[in-house]
Amino acid sequence: MIVGLRSLVTQWTAVVPALAVVLLVFTWGRDLPGAVVAVVTLVLAGAVLAAVHHAEVVAHRVGEPFGSLVLAVAVTIIEVALIVTLMADGGDKSSTLARDTVFAAVMITCNGIVGLSLLVASLRHGIAVFNAEGTGAALATVATLATLSLVLPTFTTSKPGPEFSTAQLTFAALSSLVLYGLFVATQTVRHRDYFLPITRQGEVIDADDHADAPSSRSAGISLGFLGLALVGVVGLAKGVSPTIESGVEAAGMPHSVVGVIIALLVLLPETIAALRSARRDRVQTSLNLALGSAMASIGLTIPAVAIASVWLSGPLVLGLGATHMVLLALTVVVSSLTVVPGRATPLQGGVHLVLFAAYLELAINP
Repeated sequence: MIVGLRSLVTQWTAVVPALAVVLLVFTWGRDLPGAVVAVVTLVLAGAVLAAVHHAEVVAHRVGEPFGSLVLAVAVTIIEVALIVTLMADGGDKSSTLARDTVFAAVMITCNGIVGLSLLVASLRHGIAVFNAEGTGAALATVATLATLSLVLPTFTTSKPGPEFSTAQLTFAALSSLVLYGLFVATQTVRHRDYFLPITRQGEVIDADDHADAPSSRSAGISLGFLGLALVGVVGLAKGVSPTIESGVEAAGMPHSVVGVIIALLVLLPETIAALRSARRDRVQTSLNLALGSAMASIGLTIPAVAIASVWLSGPLVLGLGATHMVLLALTVVVSSLTVVPGRATPLQGGVHLVLFAAYLELAINP
C-alpha cells in the first residue's frame, strides 16, 4: 500500500509538469473561454505543487544554501521572460509592468513570505531562530537593489517622469548584476555557513537529518521536471493574464493590480517551500528563499528590461510613487529590527503580515 502511494505521488509530480507544458503549447497566444481558463487554473495549481516537490528533492541533494538558490533563480529567470513578453504585447499600459511586478515581488517576499514563515515557526516551535549575519547581508542587498532600481528613478532629472536615462539604466542594470553576483559568491562560497539553518543553541546545521539524500540521478530528473513545472507555471500565468486584466478592469481596480496577481502566482512555489521549511524549524532556509527571491527578482529583471528596452517601444517607468516608497522604507526598517536579534516571536511575523496586508489594500485602493 505504502509503495503504491509513493509510486502514485511520483507519477503525479511527473505527469502534471508535462501536462502543463502541453496545455501551454495549445493555449499560447489564444483567447481562452471560461471553461478552458478553469482547466488552466487547475493545472497551474498542480504545476506549482509539483515544482515545490521537485525543488525540495534538488535542495535535499545539493544542500543549503544551494537548494533555495536553485528555486529562487529558476523561478526568477522565467518570471523575467514573462515580464518581457507581457511588455512586448501590452503597449503603453505595460510601461509600469516591470516596476509593479518587481515591487510586488519585494513586498510578497519580504513581508508575506517572511511574515508567514516567522509566524508558523514561532507558533509551532515557540520561537523562530535564524542566522542574523546571513539574513542581514541578504536584507542589505535587497534594500540597496530596491533603492537603486525603484526609488532613484523618481528623483532623477535627466528624463521627465519617473524614468532613467539610458546611461542611468545601464548603471542600474550593471550594479544589479554585480551586487547579485557578489551575494551569490558570499552565500555559496566564502561565507556559506552564514546561510545554513541553526539550532536554538546557535549551532549550524550542515545537513538534513530527516531522510537520506536522493541519488544524483533522482536529483537530475527532478531538476528537469522542476524546469518543466516552472515553464508551465509562468506560461500558463501569462495565458490567464487577459482574464486577470479583464477582471481587474471590471472590478474598477488599478492596472497595477495585474502585476501583483502575476507576482503572487509566480511566487507560489517559493511560498509553499518556505512554509514547509518553517514547519520543520529551518527558518533560515525560509528566509533564504524569501530574500533570495526578492534579490533575484530585482537583480535579474532590471538588466533584462534594460536590454529589452532597446527594441521595446514606449517608456519604461521604474520609479515608485510616494505611497509605495513609504511602504518600502517601513519594510526595510521593520525587517532590520526583525533580523538583528536572530530570533523572532509571533509578533514579528504579525507585523510583517500587517505590512503586506497594507500593501495589498493600497494596491487595490490607492
